[in-house]
Amino acid sequence: MTTDLAPRTAAFGALQIDYDARVLRPRPWTTAQSVWAAELLHDAPPGPVLELCAGAGQIGLLALTLAGSGRDLVLVDRDAVACGFARVNAARARPAGAVDVRWSSLRSALAPAERFALVIADPPWVPTASVARFPDDPASAIDGGPDGLTVAWTCLDVIASHLAPGGSAVVQLGTGEQVDRVAAQLAGDPASRLRVVGRRSYGSRGVLALVVGA
Repeated sequence: MTTDLAPRTAAFGALQIDYDARVLRPRPWTTAQSVWAAELLHDAPPGPVLELCAGAGQIGLLALTLAGSGRDLVLVDRDAVACGFARVNAARARPAGAVDVRWSSLRSALAPAERFALVIADPPWVPTASVARFPDDPASAIDGGPDGLTVAWTCLDVIASHLAPGGSAVVQLGTGEQVDRVAAQLAGDPASRLRVVGRRSYGSRGVLALVVGA
């Protein structure tokens, strides 16, 4: 990973997003996650939006911009630098609703009673053994554990506890095989509150899974 910490700005849809080498660079293809989230917001129940593993906040901020939504947005990331950039980017984007950036682990970020109409989850999904293939990316932002799904499962646990009735989640993963594994495990667990009901694939760049309450 480069040691150049000069601030950078990237276009992300209609937004300008600040970040530096300590934060995962905004990927142009992930504007598709914002687009899908914005589509879902038009028919979502009342309530705020949550983004997990939010990084610099671009996906959630663009989703609200595209939807023209006045909903509040909560951005959660465990990295303090990413949260600092998320605050800067939220101030620039100026969504109609309030933006609450929380520097926290996923499991401790939310109060038990908080519920969200839509959840966007962007967990790292690169298997640990493959992280070295991406030297320009911060390892902590891409390392998804042995099978690339360790953080994704934590995100799904949080979604199960905090998704409002009638709400949905758009979860970013790396491959169709990862989505298949998540879908099969959720469907095979009678206690699971979630099901995968759709997906959109973007070649070698990634896959988005649509998750709803069971």
